Amino acid sequence: MKIILLLAAAFVFTFNSYAQDKTAGSKRKTDSLGNALKEVVVTGQYQPQSLRNSVYQTRIITAERIRLRAATNIQQVLNTELGFRFSNDLTLGTSDIQMMGMTGRNVKILLDGVPMVDRSDTRESLNQIDINTVDHIEIVEGPLSVSYGTDALAGVINIITKSGGNKKININARVQEETVGDSYSAFSKDGSHIQHVGAGWQNKGWNVLGGLSHNDFGGFNVPGILAATEEIAANTNRWKPKEQWLANGRLGYVKDNFNVWYRLDYIDETIDSKGGYNPNNFRATNQQYITNRYTQQLHGDYRVNDRLQLSGIVGYSNLKRTTKSIVHDYSTGAEELSTGAGEQDISKFRSANVRTTARYKLSDQVSFQPGMEINLDNADGARIKGSPSINDYAFFVSSELNLIKDVTIRPGLRFISNTVYDAPPVIPSLNTKIRFNDLFDLRFGYASGFRSPALRELYYDFFDASHSIMGNENLKAEQSNSFTASLSMSETASENLRFRSVLSGFYNHFKNRIDYGLSAENPTVTTLINIAKYKTTGGTFENTLYLKDFQVSLGFSYIGTYNQYSASAAQYGESPEFVWSPELNSNITYTIIRTSTTANLAFKYTGKRPAYELASIDNLEQVRLSKIGSYSTADLMFTQRLFSTLNLNAGVKNLFDAKVLSNTAIATTGAHSTGGMVPLNYGRSYIVGLSFNWDK
Repeated sequence: MKIILLLAAAFVFTFNSYAQDKTAGSKRKTDSLGNALKEVVVTGQYQPQSLRNSVYQTRIITAERIRLRAATNIQQVLNTELGFRFSNDLTLGTSDIQMMGMTGRNVKILLDGVPMVDRSDTRESLNQIDINTVDHIEIVEGPLSVSYGTDALAGVINIITKSGGNKKININARVQEETVGDSYSAFSKDGSHIQHVGAGWQNKGWNVLGGLSHNDFGGFNVPGILAATEEIAANTNRWKPKEQWLANGRLGYVKDNFNVWYRLDYIDETIDSKGGYNPNNFRATNQQYITNRYTQQLHGDYRVNDRLQLSGIVGYSNLKRTTKSIVHDYSTGAEELSTGAGEQDISKFRSANVRTTARYKLSDQVSFQPGMEINLDNADGARIKGSPSINDYAFFVSSELNLIKDVTIRPGLRFISNTVYDAPPVIPSLNTKIRFNDLFDLRFGYASGFRSPALRELYYDFFDASHSIMGNENLKAEQSNSFTASLSMSETASENLRFRSVLSGFYNHFKNRIDYGLSAENPTVTTLINIAKYKTTGGTFENTLYLKDFQVSLGFSYIGTYNQYSASAAQYGESPEFVWSPELNSNITYTIIRTSTTANLAFKYTGKRPAYELASIDNLEQVRLSKIGSYSTADLMFTQRLFSTLNLNAGVKNLFDAKVLSNTAIATTGAHSTGGMVPLNYGRSYIVGLSFNWDK
């Protein structure tokens, strides 16, 4: 009720503080359309270039779209994008991403081109990046293993941070309050509370940026102090309280043909887990999962002359994950550390990355990019066997050939040496772009991809009340062969009318895919194994229209994932090779120039997700079809400019109040059970916030 009153007051204030500057509003609309016309990408490119000139089919999520969504993390931006799905582990309070039918371990997450480090096979790092420092997000579907090495099988998500702009001084701040379901308490405890402050300065080539953010999520269906274990387990849609402190800083210098900059990101995250109260001894075991992460990166670019450009990146990440379990005695108030198996742990993961490239332009038709990359990973902790390390050394080379008018061909090779496993001797790729005319472009490509077993998969053992997972030192590297094609049409009819349409398809064939399976030595323990093969295929159809004050997009995807039992028809009976799932999304933005008001609706329908599983029917093992239910999600946000430096945003997230999904899979025991309802969200949320931005 508090936040609804706050929303009402905010809207009354909004429409009584009319923004008088119509000219400035018109300029913002023109700038927005202009930026859409000249979108620039850097992921996988020799140098920044327009989206249309890239040989890769790339999606861009702009800073404006992120701002209009009032997002608090990257997941909230991606959850209405085609091909993206998220799964939630409410036991640990974490989420994982799925992209184009592949799990997060096959998705490369980059921060300004530097790989992010994760302690497990879920991409927790995606929600440990400060959304307030993000300039835009670039998404490339399909393997980019020649350029970026391991993990880039499903695709690459490159999160590009802000670089300072062209203002001498900038000060920005943000405050946002959200309900969590039907629970809310102003500025602390129940609900979600976001605060951010940042500043920037530049002069005579020097630029400095800094920021600090605080995200406080109070949880949902958090059990009471005296809730018993059975009561806690009865409700499967409990979201743990989470608090994050995120800090970042950047220092750079630009002069003539030289650009160098350093960036530091830090996060301190605490997730609270309430244990069940035992009335027999008046005790409960409560846990905290604490993450500390430092990510450092140093970038340098030097243009020697018109033909030669040198670039280099040095990155270092230090991740520490602490599990702290405390037994609280409610009769005396005393607390002590728990001595249960796996209830106290500190795991550390460190990763160093060095990457250098040179771009040489032989002529207007031929250019080359040789490069080398070194990745050094090591880890230690109570759950990790020994102090293992993996060193990966690679040399890669590619070229862009424009030997025929309007045809660009980009072949590439990557050579790898790894200290732990037998790396593929060579990774090839070939991409082609054909520009038919001013309207149509055709892109198609082949790429071989690979993913090396990560330290966590080889040596990390994880045992607690809900998980029994053991690493496997004998894992082989995953390999894939992928084919992609897309046909795009772009037309700019006038300053106020632009249309873009993209029809794309893909086919991926994986060998030695790493997935979970039961240990041969102990069937009660889950381990990681190499599956003989796996496939994904599908297509997308995306359309975007810019018409005066409207921006409208409509997209559809149909993605098929491999049914491993289809190859064993004699043993288990006939079943199709692929199971299919549809998605439909739309993003609508409308701006009222006269009042400086913007409305944004982001919608996505996610179809049923079928899968085949083994089941005992009439004492015979047969395959049966199970399904995770479909759902729709939508966020409706309004942004109102109050003054030249102050904006109000308010609206509703998860408009349809989706919380849990039906699941017809047969429940299993142990880690990663496939049975039971699937948690999706904590329900509808109401949002109100203020953002301040001052430039000089």
